Amino acid sequence: MVEPNTKKPLLQFAPMQSSVDEGFWHRLSSLKLNKLGIDDSPIPIFGFHAPCSHPRVSNYLTLLAESLPSESSEASLIPEPCHGNRNRCSVSGILYNTNTVESFHALDKQNLLKEEARKIWDDIQTGRAVEDCSLLSRFLLISFADLKKWSFHYWFAFPALMIDPPATVVNLSPASQWLSKEEAESLSAACNEWRGSKSTADVPFFLVTIDPNSFATVRLLKEWEACQSDAHKILFGFYDPCHLPNNPGWPLRNLLALISARWNLKSVQFFCYRENRGFADMSLSLVGEALLTVPQGWKDAVPNAVGWELNKGRKVPRCISLAQSMDPTRLAVSAADLNLKLMRWRALPSLDLSALSSLKCLLLGAGTLGCQVARMLMAWGVRKITLVDNGRVAMSNPLRQSLYTLDNCLNGGEFKATAAVESLKRIFPAVEAEGIVMAIPMPGHPVNSQEQENVLDDCRRLRDLIDAHDAVFLLTDTRESRWLPTLLCANAIKITMTAALGFESFLVMRHGAGPFSSACDSSAETASSSSADLSVNDANGKHRLGCYFCNDVVAPTDSTSNRTLDQQCTVTRPGLAPIASALAVELLVGILHHPRGIYAEADINNSVSGGAENPLGILPHQIRGSLSQFSQMSLIGYSSSSCTACCHTVISEYRNRGMEFILEAINHPTYLEDVTGLTELMKSATKFSLEIDSEDDEEDCFEI
Repeated sequence: MVEPNTKKPLLQFAPMQSSVDEGFWHRLSSLKLNKLGIDDSPIPIFGFHAPCSHPRVSNYLTLLAESLPSESSEASLIPEPCHGNRNRCSVSGILYNTNTVESFHALDKQNLLKEEARKIWDDIQTGRAVEDCSLLSRFLLISFADLKKWSFHYWFAFPALMIDPPATVVNLSPASQWLSKEEAESLSAACNEWRGSKSTADVPFFLVTIDPNSFATVRLLKEWEACQSDAHKILFGFYDPCHLPNNPGWPLRNLLALISARWNLKSVQFFCYRENRGFADMSLSLVGEALLTVPQGWKDAVPNAVGWELNKGRKVPRCISLAQSMDPTRLAVSAADLNLKLMRWRALPSLDLSALSSLKCLLLGAGTLGCQVARMLMAWGVRKITLVDNGRVAMSNPLRQSLYTLDNCLNGGEFKATAAVESLKRIFPAVEAEGIVMAIPMPGHPVNSQEQENVLDDCRRLRDLIDAHDAVFLLTDTRESRWLPTLLCANAIKITMTAALGFESFLVMRHGAGPFSSACDSSAETASSSSADLSVNDANGKHRLGCYFCNDVVAPTDSTSNRTLDQQCTVTRPGLAPIASALAVELLVGILHHPRGIYAEADINNSVSGGAENPLGILPHQIRGSLSQFSQMSLIGYSSSSCTACCHTVISEYRNRGMEFILEAINHPTYLEDVTGLTELMKSATKFSLEIDSEDDEEDCFEI
């Protein structure tokens, strides 16, 4: 009996690995200080893993703060695992937390492992492990919490029963190769359905039966006897946390022990179920055949067990110091990043957290839109935010503008830019925020000679701010205040986002790259024949996406004078700003994760989403929505060779004349129209009696 097996390669299992979140140690410290005291009784805990969801990263057994009981729990100190969650396959464990480091090192580790193995063996012998297969997986954690130094010594064990002589393997290969195409497709669909059901989503061990018609069914282990007669193929499956192409994961060891002890099988076909982005992947999953040769009488005693986790290849405990991260600010950072890190597990493995955390965002406007955009940026992991505004917090602001309170309104009101920054730091102390009190010079608002130098200083300061940031949000309260930032961003080739509000409608858009985003000569001597091409084409020769002003046929002018109260203040439905702000930030994140970045072509609603190029879905140019209709649509608007803010002519004039050009645009309302040819266009339109509507009813009112 033994001889055939000795000629086959031994079945080698990938060891289970642990991952402990900082929040676990934080809660253990609090539990020790406030409830346990010197009581070192074992504590029931739980961890979780899931099928491997990435071809290069194994899914470790993970412990979070919730793996421990809370301080408000009853005397039983039993935490409540979350069942029915496809992302968290719960595994029960025991924690031995000692009072001294000497006690930690003196623990009888071999005996503790043997005791946990005995529990697994008893459940196999009594049949409880067949009824509740989660009993096959357990773990053991021993630790010592040095709360004086905020350091923790710990060691994990994942008890696995040893079959002697060891199992051998026959033809271990990807499931897509082992099975026929029809069988693999049917099994994939069956697994997705099984994982989608709340009652079976986290059942870690199961049976797969395939009938002669290649139809696969996933069943509970306890249905073993019932399914033998009508099944063409039977596989013993388990959720495999391992990603290795030639080794099954650790949980298979105890499953084989159960199969041998309960059903006395000598040959077992097993299925290592693995996923890719949350769905069954037959090319990652493995199917193999294990040959078992168990000596007579082995059931009479508890088999030997292995399972202590290695630390860099050695049988020694681990130690982690959280002296710095136990600071509330560091804990806030860890907690804030948790959602983003979990997103990478399944939905977005390509999510670039470092790109988000290092991104420098400039927010022009700290009103309702500015406050919401700042909050959304922090939620996405952006840590460097600058807000520019010259207004003060008014009594009407706090209800709509989420970063202000009544205290900010007293004594004439604090400056919005500085008050917003202080609020951001109270919400998240690790944010690197700066508030700048500054007005944005605007065309159509002439300045006298005494004010001229101050206005030019503001222009230079705005230029320097835009140059120093990676992305700019235009969130100001008037149309003309967006002109100079649009021009400067087009000149500097900066990612530019606009959000604008009407009474019940909104516009969110990303500006196209500037006309000099290619390697073309930007000097004044550029041939006029190529000016139009430079204005409308980007570095890749594609039609350049437009900016906020590309559809205008007049230059931006004074929109604040001679206005009634309802025209001076923003009259907009309260839900509009949060929607527009969230979409603006989501659009920015989409640009950052697109391989072409600012040059990405525009998608529309019926575009194919997802894939390597668009991991976050489609990437539109403009999003226009209406609350009255509860509707939203994606549009594309291309650049205009007569745009007053981003065309080749305007940018060339700015590059050649600098601040002199800007000052002339500010003081002479028709200058931009003359430069871009809009004046001639209007004359032609008048000649042919064309009615030109220069007002966009959807955007005639913006947030203050």
